[in-house]
Amino acid sequence: MSTEFPSKNGITREWHVLDADNVVLGKLASHAAKLLMGKHKPSYTPYIDMGDHVIVINAEKIRLTGLKSQQKLYRRYTGFPGGLREESFTRLLNRRPEKIIEEAIKGMLPKSKMGRQMGTKLKVYKGDKHPHEAQMPEALEVIA
Repeated sequence: MSTEFPSKNGITREWHVLDADNVVLGKLASHAAKLLMGKHKPSYTPYIDMGDHVIVINAEKIRLTGLKSQQKLYRRYTGFPGGLREESFTRLLNRRPEKIIEEAIKGMLPKSKMGRQMGTKLKVYKGDKHPHEAQMPEALEVIA
């Protein structure tokens, strides 16, 4: 009896929809990262991208616990001297709520070429509409 190893040719990718309406950011991000990596499949192999496509809708309705919504800061550096830019969670939520969810999920993926490729299978949308109906995505519930 021999162990069968999956190859890139035998991977079937499914599409999943996660609704972020009144869901804690960390719970949503960890669930989405697990789907993107393929850890929910019995044929999971760490060195092969086995993950599925994930669509997140209602990004503007995400929530944080405790006082994080008033205290959390998002920092980025422009590349120029004195170019550190800070933005609060509430301001970024009003301006670009997709960015909050993308950063949280991509931060939970591997820091490698394969992790960046997994991140391309993530689609985040502000409202409850998305242009991926043709792929017939399966709606999943985020376990709270």
